[in-house]
Amino acid sequence: MMSIDISNLKDGFLKEASQVKSTRELNKLKAKFLGKKGIVTEGLKGLSRLPKEERPAAGKALNELKRFIESEVKNLQKQLEAEEAKRKLSSESVDITLPGRFIPPGNLHPVTQVMEEIVDIFVTMGFGVEEGPEVELDYYNFEALNIPKDHPAREMQDTFYVNPPGTGGDTVRESDIVLRTHTSPVQIRGMKKRRPPLRFIAPGKVYRCDADVSHTPMFHQIEGLMVGEDITFSHLKGVLELFVHRLFGPGTPVRFRPSYFPFTEPSTEVDIGCILCGARGCRVCKGTGWLEVLGAGMVHPRVFEAVGYDTERYTGFAFGMGVERLTMLKYKIDDIRLFFENDLRFLRQF
Repeated sequence: MMSIDISNLKDGFLKEASQVKSTRELNKLKAKFLGKKGIVTEGLKGLSRLPKEERPAAGKALNELKRFIESEVKNLQKQLEAEEAKRKLSSESVDITLPGRFIPPGNLHPVTQVMEEIVDIFVTMGFGVEEGPEVELDYYNFEALNIPKDHPAREMQDTFYVNPPGTGGDTVRESDIVLRTHTSPVQIRGMKKRRPPLRFIAPGKVYRCDADVSHTPMFHQIEGLMVGEDITFSHLKGVLELFVHRLFGPGTPVRFRPSYFPFTEPSTEVDIGCILCGARGCRVCKGTGWLEVLGAGMVHPRVFEAVGYDTERYTGFAFGMGVERLTMLKYKIDDIRLFFENDLRFLRQF
């Protein structure tokens, strides 16, 4: 009776196994026969209810069936896993004849583009590039640049102070910390590190308490310095005229107007012929035909004294420009805020 039952169980298992199509179905079949409440498992548990003389033969038959089912399940599982892997690989295959997906190219921000162009122009003229901290000491940002303690640039509405100026009053200390208002402190740090002759530019971010259509609290400047023996105003004019002609074109008119900066003497502002109206006069240039692009001058002797240079032996010139302003002029943009609004319709034009 037991042999017939075992035979029927074996045939039933093989019939169901032949219809299994996935490892999930195979696991269900295995549980049906070999699980905790499976047919074979229950048969083994029921051996104690058989007559004593029948138990050995029945136990042997059930164990042989169990080993047979385990072997068949193992082989079938390998077969099914191989087929499933093949189907998965087929579904994940790549059709190399399909055209590639278009990925829109990125580009540099227009301000970054113009800044890099300016840097390249001065590098080709033999200028090095220096960098310095954006959080600066009052000494480097003001004192060493011949900006006295009562200078308007020190007013809180112009300068971001990291710590309140002075202690117990309005006295400004050299140890006061500010967000640099220009990149001129890099010139001081550069001169303290080396002796003349030297020439370098200092590009970077600067900060001032200002915001309107032509100003932002954070903007970019590039300042330059050349120091040596017998450096004259003629050298200053030659370098800046060459720079203007390379940035705006060789036919761009250039003029120098007297001005005042505490760290240069004499000082000048550099104008170019209005590139919007062809120097004929328009709203942007206020009918004059000229646009201011940068400030410059011969380094003030007090600045040289602050860095320990011999004012009788060395002379030099310095200049500074706002990169956003030059970018606005180069691309004929009338609102500086467009640079920082992250409007892709605007940025994609560059």
